[in-house]
Amino acid sequence: MKKNQKFAIAGILLLTFALTILVFMTTGKSGNTENTPSKVAAAEVQEKSGRAKTDERETDAESVAFSEEQLSSAGIVVAVAGPLEISTTLTLPGEIRFNQDRTAHIVPRVDGVAESVPAELGQTVEKDQVLAVLASSGISELRSEALAAQKRLALAKTTLEREKKLWEDKISAEQDYLQARHALQEAEIASQNAYQKLRALGADAKVRGGLNRFELRAPFSGMIVERHLSIGEAVQASDKVMTLSDLSTVWAEIVVSARDLNTVRVGNAVTVKAASFDSCSDGKISYVGSLLGEQTRTATARVTLPNPDKAWRPGLFVNVEIVSGKIDAPVAVSAEAIQTVENKTIVFVRSKRGFDAVPVETGRTDGKNVEIVRGIKAGVPYAAEGSFVIKSELGKASAGHDH
Repeated sequence: MKKNQKFAIAGILLLTFALTILVFMTTGKSGNTENTPSKVAAAEVQEKSGRAKTDERETDAESVAFSEEQLSSAGIVVAVAGPLEISTTLTLPGEIRFNQDRTAHIVPRVDGVAESVPAELGQTVEKDQVLAVLASSGISELRSEALAAQKRLALAKTTLEREKKLWEDKISAEQDYLQARHALQEAEIASQNAYQKLRALGADAKVRGGLNRFELRAPFSGMIVERHLSIGEAVQASDKVMTLSDLSTVWAEIVVSARDLNTVRVGNAVTVKAASFDSCSDGKISYVGSLLGEQTRTATARVTLPNPDKAWRPGLFVNVEIVSGKIDAPVAVSAEAIQTVENKTIVFVRSKRGFDAVPVETGRTDGKNVEIVRGIKAGVPYAAEGSFVIKSELGKASAGHDH
């Protein structure tokens, strides 16, 4: 091969290599389109579209669709949030106790021995019902005295009639007639005194089963809440043998600290709620103690509660809500409308889609209505009743999105 041919071949190879490099570089620049305006615009559109889909999914998770038929069948009631007067309350601890005005510690008032005790513990008895029967020598003596006084009274009346007739017939002196009349008056006094002694002890002069029989009777209708008497047991006049209480009314005693005494007043409206089960009753404060305890530095207040169903049992702990004032809330909703979702306090607001879960900040409450400080405005329709049904549906929708 000649020298000129070798130079030609080398030149062709160099030219081919240069062209290859040029083509590679040109292709690489044209293929990298990430920084071109069209590619950037497309990326932004795609990103916005992704965010829009994400937002749509989040909106679906915080909204629940309900038709009018579903609203009616689920018992959901829609109301409008607005201004409302809310009562401010003070909650104090308390305890149910016997109404001491209708509780009696029964004592026999005579010495004796129990022959029968028909009244059982927990039994409801009527007024004048026999609770126990005692054999008492003291009652026997009083009955004997009453019977003797009655006989002397009858003799005095007969003697006065005879002496009066003899005096009118001029057979005896007037002095005999006056003495007979004086003896009758003394017999009447003695007889009345004997019967009054029996009545003071709750007995009478009639003999039913023996002069010593004494019947212990209920002073009013109520329940036997304590019994300390058995058949054959000897009792003294001052022994407390039973406790009878009329449970148709009870007392709710409240512990009031010194700082709350200016708020707790006689006549204040209160709501008494049981601490261990769902029960409440309305009433008014009937008594506020004037003295503070030396150890506790608290006073005692009292509410008299009706107890027709015997639901308020003495010894039950309660919370007493006392109305201490009233405020005008610019925006308020019913207490039933407040729900908690993912540790957020929300209200279900009516929308075109159904109900939206709107986070809110609550303020004061009276148990029935709640002040809304932030989250919704006046005039907004919301689920006032049945919001727990919407919350349940929202939970189902959230579980579906998780899958």
